[in-house]
Amino acid sequence: MSTQSAPGARRGIRALVGIVLCSALTGCASYATPGRPADFKALGVSRESLTDSSINTTLAKEPLAKFPTGIAAVRIQAPGYKSNTAEGWGGGSYCVITTRDIETDKDWDRLSKLPMVTGVAPINRLLLPQQLNTDLELRQAAASLHADMVLIYTIDTQFYIKDHLAPLTVVTLGLSPNQTAQVVTTASAVLMDTRNGYLYGYAEATEKGMQLSNSWTTEAAVDDARHRTESRAFGKLIVQLADTWPQVVKNFKRTEVGVGK
Repeated sequence: MSTQSAPGARRGIRALVGIVLCSALTGCASYATPGRPADFKALGVSRESLTDSSINTTLAKEPLAKFPTGIAAVRIQAPGYKSNTAEGWGGGSYCVITTRDIETDKDWDRLSKLPMVTGVAPINRLLLPQQLNTDLELRQAAASLHADMVLIYTIDTQFYIKDHLAPLTVVTLGLSPNQTAQVVTTASAVLMDTRNGYLYGYAEATEKGMQLSNSWTTEAAVDDARHRTESRAFGKLIVQLADTWPQVVKNFKRTEVGVGK
């Protein structure tokens, strides 16, 4: 995870915007990917969506979290997301995935044991309104958990045939065994201040999974490959956060004592 300031973080988020998952598998068996990743533009953190006055307002924001701090964590995806192991909840610009299907206890333990972290709490649907349009709904839920920060993450998975090196809209199952099918997952996240939406930084991790395409003869086999790759990508994301968290504390703990005020 990068520990850039708000302007730097917004530049990083531009690289996350516009992620589109367009893969589907058809043939003797067919498999449709669960859904697209969430569009971070919906959270109001895209520079393109800001007017001159709102840019000034955003740049004027200062980190308000105090240390030690609690972190609320939530996974978001594009509206209508559904897989064999998880289904999105809520309508509007994005949905929330409350089922922990790719996250492991080891991932959460690594986060909760970071220095100056009092705990990590997942946001569930009981804390959220039905309509989800901006980061405000997520920050309000984090406030209900008394968490000073909220970790918002999303998953983007695409399928490729290695020979083509391009994303496919259609993949036929049972292809020649000399073709390698590849699953590519990118996990993206932002760490946000619960009180005012200040961006402490962003993170991104990519994981690839490959196997002979003729072994994808059932929907379950394809979905299992997706699930394994997404879980590893999320694990990498957590490692990045753990490795750079001390720098986050060093840069922003000064707000606790009012340095620079």
